[in-house]
Amino acid sequence: MSTIIQAAIFTAGALVGGGVTAVVINKKSASRPAVPPPTVDGTIVSPAVSTVAPPVIGLGTNGRTQISEVSSVASLSSSAVLKYGHPGPIADPIIRKAYVAAYDRRLRHPAWTAEHLTLASLGKSVLITSPDESGDRSKSAFKEDESIPALFRARLADYFRSGYDRGHMVPAADAKFSQEAMDETFYLSNMAPQVGDGFNRHYWAYLEDWCRRLTATFSDVYVFTVPLYLPHQEPDGKWRITHEVIGSPPNVSVPTHFAKVVLTSKPSSPSTPNILELAAGAFVLPNAPIPDETPLQKFVMPVEAVERAAGLALFSDAIKSSSKHICQSTKCEVIVRRFDDTRKRPDMRRAISAPQ
Repeated sequence: MSTIIQAAIFTAGALVGGGVTAVVINKKSASRPAVPPPTVDGTIVSPAVSTVAPPVIGLGTNGRTQISEVSSVASLSSSAVLKYGHPGPIADPIIRKAYVAAYDRRLRHPAWTAEHLTLASLGKSVLITSPDESGDRSKSAFKEDESIPALFRARLADYFRSGYDRGHMVPAADAKFSQEAMDETFYLSNMAPQVGDGFNRHYWAYLEDWCRRLTATFSDVYVFTVPLYLPHQEPDGKWRITHEVIGSPPNVSVPTHFAKVVLTSKPSSPSTPNILELAAGAFVLPNAPIPDETPLQKFVMPVEAVERAAGLALFSDAIKSSSKHICQSTKCEVIVRRFDDTRKRPDMRRAISAPQ
C-alpha cells in the first residue's frame, strides 16, 4: 500500500471518527438469553467510554469468538430538547439469511455488511447434506429495499447509465444455500456504486473468491465489507475528500475505497479443539481499475486504520491482541478468474471456472 493511501486512511479517521458505531445483530437473538460481555482471563473487556456500543466480535467466557447482541448507545430521547423527536443519524439494521448490515441513510448504501462463512454455509461441507434448494443467480433481480424509508432509499434509476456497477457488498455467491438468501443479496441496500471493468467484475471479485476459499483452511470466517471515503492531498498541501454522487437528482454516493476485513478461527490442534487460533487482516482497495497482476498484499492495512476511517469498532482489543495477521496464517494471493468473460464466451468455460 502506498504511503499516500496510508496517510489518507489515517487522515480519514480524524475526519469521520465520529461516524456510526454499530454491532452485528444475531438473527436468533430473540430466542436466546443475553450474551455476557467478552472477557479475557476473567476480566470483562469493556469500551473505554460507557456510551459506546461494544465491539462486533469479542471473546466469550469460554474463550471462543462471539458476535455481540444489539447494544444501543446511551439514549438522548429523555432530553427535553428532543421531546418532539430524535433527528438521528440512524443506521438502519438489516438482518438477512446470509448477512447482517447497517444502512447509511445519508450515503444511500451500507455503512457495513457482515457475514459468517463456513464450508456448510457455502454448501461445501462433506459432513452436512446440502439442501435440495440452492440459489440460482439467473433467477435473482436487483430491487429497491422498501424497508428503507423512501426519502433515504437507493433507487434503480440512480444507477441507470451512471457508469457504475451495482456492486454487491455481500456477494451473491456467498448465499447459494437458498434462492431466498441469494435474492436478498440483490437489494440495493446491499449495493454501492463500483467501477465495473477492472474492479467489481475483476479484482474485487477475486478478493471475494479469496474470502470464500478461506473456509477450506479455517472453520469459521467472518467477513466485513466497509465502503470508505478517504481524503487525498491536493497541490496546495491540504487534504480533501471528493466523491461523485449518482442519480438524477443526485442521490447515491460513490465511495472512494472499499475495505474487506476478515477474522478467521480454527482449533489450534486436534487435541485442543476448544482452544482457537485466530487470524485477522484488512485490505483497502481503491474504487478504480486494478491490474490483475497486482499482489493482494499491496492492499494490506491495519484493522485499526479501517475502524478509524469508518468510525466503526469491528473487533475487541482482546481479539486483536490474540490474532495473528491473516497473511501469516494463509497465503494472501488472489486467483485471477475472468468471471465476466466466461459468461460472455461459453467456449471459455472449460478453461476458466465460474465462481462457486
